[in-house]
Amino acid sequence: MATSKSEWAPLSQEDQSKAYAKYYRDPVPPDPVHLAMMDTPCDSSMAIYPEQMNDLLNPGDLPVEIGWCNLPNGAGFIANRNVYKNITAEIIDWWFAWHALEDLRYRIWYPPQHAGIELSPDSRERILNPNIPIAEKNWGVTHHVTEDCNCGMESIDITFLSPEDFGFDMERWKEPYVSTFVGGLGWSTPAKKIDHPIKAPSLMCHIFRQAPGGLEHRTRFWMGYRMSDRKPELVLPPGIAVPEAAVQGLARHNVHEFSNLAILLPEIYKEFGGRMIA
Repeated sequence: MATSKSEWAPLSQEDQSKAYAKYYRDPVPPDPVHLAMMDTPCDSSMAIYPEQMNDLLNPGDLPVEIGWCNLPNGAGFIANRNVYKNITAEIIDWWFAWHALEDLRYRIWYPPQHAGIELSPDSRERILNPNIPIAEKNWGVTHHVTEDCNCGMESIDITFLSPEDFGFDMERWKEPYVSTFVGGLGWSTPAKKIDHPIKAPSLMCHIFRQAPGGLEHRTRFWMGYRMSDRKPELVLPPGIAVPEAAVQGLARHNVHEFSNLAILLPEIYKEFGGRMIA
């Protein structure tokens, strides 16, 4: 359920003075047909497991490009697809480095569900290091984010990995099948203090390839998995499944946030692109 604008956290006086404060605005709603595809689970027999991630490097489409379900082993599976016009791999790489540097930059991405972001001093130094290629700035960096994926505010630590460390076959890593990648391992806990919180791991994969006039963005989440020595590892106890509400909640959140980014990113890159500090 969307939060009314009256419930959004107000901007501080310092944030209001920033040049990109004007982007803290009503998000653009997604295509209703696209969002409706997340209303019910897809056929789990058509989903892929993280061990099959290299299928994303094949030409063409996979059986499920938009949908969610619980896999037979209890893990949550999410697939989503967006097409971005007038966007390049370099712009994607810039955005995922730039937005991590300041709290407001994360909040403008998808108000009101994106509530904040923090970096360690070492992570900030890496992102700002001009000698590190833009596509590699987030490798090994952890984003500490606060967001609501339709199940209440969560504190999520997202550690970004190189495609090789994520487990992709680098011999197949080439155009036009892949242009760039953003992904890693996330750990989530409720933002509100509760007794005996359960930390929930997920593998996050955003892979981009060429499309007419821009890029095709293909998302996969595998909830209940972590990465161990470049290999996905299921961490759910036997007989335990990720709650369906959490899987669907993240799936719907993903549709909303990236539908909005498709509109926001060309605007904001035109104004601030190519720089880390603005």
